[in-house]
Order: sequence, then C-alpha cells, then structure tokens
Amino acid sequence: MNAEPQNTPQAPVESQAKAKLDIGISQPAVEAIKTQIKKRGKENTSLRVGIRGGGCSGFSYVIEFHDGPPHARDRVYDLTAADGTPVRVVVDPKSLVYLNGAVLEWEDKLVRRGFKWSNPQEKTNCGCGHSFTV
Repeated sequence: MNAEPQNTPQAPVESQAKAKLDIGISQPAVEAIKTQIKKRGKENTSLRVGIRGGGCSGFSYVIEFHDGPPHARDRVYDLTAADGTPVRVVVDPKSLVYLNGAVLEWEDKLVRRGFKWSNPQEKTNCGCGHSFTV
C-alpha cells in the first residue's frame, strides 16, 4: 500500500524564519524606556534598537530615540509600564536577525547604569559591552 504525500500548505521557509525572530525586553528596561521617553517630551516617540557594523568587535548595538511612526518593515513591540503607560520599541528586520533571542535589560549598579543586551548569538564581545561578533 503506497501512501500518497499529503498536500498541506506550508509557509515559505523565509516566512517561517521571520516568524521565529524575536527579542525580549525586561520589565526594568520597559520602566527605564518610559522614563527616558518622558524626559524627551515629544509625542509619538519610540526607542529604536538594533545593530550596526563597526565597533571594536565587528557589530555595535544601537539604542536611540525614534520620533514618528515606525518604518514599514520594523518589528514593533507595544509594551506597558507598571503604571499603565504605553511604551513602544522598534527594531529593523536586519538587526532582528542578529538580536534573535536577545533580551534588553536595564542594569543599575554602582559602576554602571544603562541598557545591557543579553544576546545568545554573541561569540565574543569587547570589554565595554557595546560591540560584539557573531
């Protein structure tokens, strides 16, 4: 008895890969983003995260304000701070490939205060924590 292949529709491999790409954002980071956006004082401001080529290890993390609507292909994370304030983080699709599985955290220590990435794709990073290789 020959079994015939089932004709089940599947998403293209590219679509499947895109669907799996994701980052995490810790609640302390959400609170810090809210505070920074509030200080900025502009409506419709988001935090843009991503990567750029450069730095002492090959890639550099980018964390900057983005005013206005997200770009058409951006992944948008609409989050909520503890007090109910909406917080938006955007990331471009190319950066998302290198940030897949990473978590944006807020670090508040005696010697360092700021955003920090926990990125499982990092092979090595520089001492400053702002650049890395994959």
